[in-house]
Amino acid sequence: MALRACGFIVFRRLSQFHPPDNIQYLLLQTSYGRHHWTPPKGHVDPGEDDLTTALRETEEEAGLRAGQLNIISSFLKELQYKVKGRDKEVLYWLAELKDPETQVTLSKEHQAFRWAELEEACDLAKHEEMQEALRDAQRFLMAEGKN
Repeated sequence: MALRACGFIVFRRLSQFHPPDNIQYLLLQTSYGRHHWTPPKGHVDPGEDDLTTALRETEEEAGLRAGQLNIISSFLKELQYKVKGRDKEVLYWLAELKDPETQVTLSKEHQAFRWAELEEACDLAKHEEMQEALRDAQRFLMAEGKN
């Protein structure tokens, strides 16, 4: 059975810039392993549904609560890859930070965070699947005209 994790591609819009430069994505750098950068996510606990996991993990890892986010449930991206020889699947929804000035509070699992425009976010993310998820999110937002 594959490991399962869920999270949000959290973004904010900055009013002082024009689309697409007004969109920044939140990436967290792990404090373990290779110190990779990802959006907030985590493993599904027994009896927990996927969206509840995404909300819990985003609060635990970044200090962002459900009331601070606009969840865009019509965007859902599934990533599949191997970790230490085991299959893993990760579900990401989009979530907009309601107040772009809201402070991020990291857990001990992470050592840094960054708000980044698409190309910088893709450079930080490194993994092709995550880069494609970020690009898909950007295309989705531009197509929806939500800028």
